[in-house]
Amino acid sequence: MSNQIMQRYDACASRLWRDDLRQLHGWRRNLIVPIRLLVVLTRQFISGELNLRAMSLVYTTLLSIVPLLAVSFSVLKGFGVHNQIEPLLLNFLAPLGPRGVELSTNIISFVENIKVGVLGSLGLLFLLYTVVSLIQKIESSFNYVWQVEHLRGLAQRFSSYLSVILIGPVLVFAALGMTATALNNSLVQQLMAVEPLGFLLLSMSKLAPYLLVIVAFSFIYIFIPNTRVNLRPALVGGLVAGVLWQSSGWAFAAFIASSAKYAAIYSGFAIMILLLIWLYLNWLILLLGAQVAFYAQYPQYMTREPVQLRLSNRLRERLALQIMFMVAEHHIYNRAPWTSAALVHHLGLPMQPIHHVLQLMVKTEYLAETAADPPAYLPRRGVETISLAELYEVVRCAGENRFLSLKTFPHQWQVEQAMTALQSAVRTELGEQSLRDLVERQNDGTAHIVSRDS
Repeated sequence: MSNQIMQRYDACASRLWRDDLRQLHGWRRNLIVPIRLLVVLTRQFISGELNLRAMSLVYTTLLSIVPLLAVSFSVLKGFGVHNQIEPLLLNFLAPLGPRGVELSTNIISFVENIKVGVLGSLGLLFLLYTVVSLIQKIESSFNYVWQVEHLRGLAQRFSSYLSVILIGPVLVFAALGMTATALNNSLVQQLMAVEPLGFLLLSMSKLAPYLLVIVAFSFIYIFIPNTRVNLRPALVGGLVAGVLWQSSGWAFAAFIASSAKYAAIYSGFAIMILLLIWLYLNWLILLLGAQVAFYAQYPQYMTREPVQLRLSNRLRERLALQIMFMVAEHHIYNRAPWTSAALVHHLGLPMQPIHHVLQLMVKTEYLAETAADPPAYLPRRGVETISLAELYEVVRCAGENRFLSLKTFPHQWQVEQAMTALQSAVRTELGEQSLRDLVERQNDGTAHIVSRDS
């Protein structure tokens, strides 16, 4: 019996994964893509990495929620709308039931009692640090989803995080204020008295909070990761996360209403435990939405088995030479420099190996990053001075250090002789060829590579 079930499962799985998405169109693609996405997301959830990151964010949230609200309170106080924080917090904690109101009141009282003058410079710095650490941890989690290994640079991180902390609350409450003002407008009130316009406007007013949540999630998916996220995938992720967020709120509220026994067991700790669970669900939904956005932008990575992103030595050498060739060609022929997102789009490879090779070339001073956002890449020195043999050797030696290198291996003259012969063969074959020689070689009449962004 079990063998028959496994055979049927394998047959269904083979049928689901056998077709290339690029060759599917119409109803078949619209049917297969959501099923594959559900399978891949389930696998991601079971693997546990997103769970661990969501739990980590819960811990950081507990440390930073009061400082974050304090900073937002200070900013909004300048606009005279600081009293709107409590209704927003009440709405967020509504699934916790009556105890959520009590918890919200306590948090707001903590925020109002914070006196910056009493804190001093060190206290203020710690306040800002806890807020920045939360945003940095969110970026780190999003970068994991998008397979990006590095955070933003320090200066870029400071300006980006500061804009989120200072401008974010203003934009949120401005959107809420415009929605309320539009609904209270006399012309809108007159239109609501006319059917079917009244029904449509009433439906839109009820959908407005959902749309704002979806837009907020989509903005987060575009802004936070240290990579280029297209608008459509971000909206898809925002839609999925927004629907899950609202649905989980209803489900959690129903769970709270039917869980009086937990209050009897945990007594005063019940609200704290429920708050931890609610925060965990929110962060998990946010990360799942980011994962949906990633697969919406790169559907080719929805595979039956997890994609192994470790490059072999041969692939790393090929990718490094390919990237250096493309960067040098655009530099020689005065074309727009390549960005990491453009390289990913053109080569059809994941961000992680491309970013790894780019950082290797920057670290070894073969490439330089521009000050643009996102940065583009240019040759660090003249392409005629970069020999192919030298470039090949640098890529081969990547990862070696004083703790693990050829010097730390036991000496064996036969092995040393073979390794020396290999290196000599490469140098003999490549000779004195430079990167410029490689770019200007037109023996096969191949056209130049053109960036899709240029």
